[in-house]
Amino acid sequence: MLSGRPLVVPRYRGGVREWETRTVHLPRGTSRNEARAFLVEQAELGHWELRRLRLYADGRRKIELRRRVIKAVRTA
Repeated sequence: MLSGRPLVVPRYRGGVREWETRTVHLPRGTSRNEARAFLVEQAELGHWELRRLRLYADGRRKIELRRRVIKAVRTA
């Protein structure tokens, strides 16, 4: 799909971790269809949703994804 692996930076913002965020940088040679396929894969397999997408003048894409943190409660 992509020529190189995207750079992924996991981050936690705020004191309470309600959302887990990821920042992904796609290189400028990435086509729109490749970027779309990457986002669909992340949404379907990793339960990520698109928070923000920036398209720079040189063609690079900075994508911010987020997903809700599920807190497990011990039952026994």
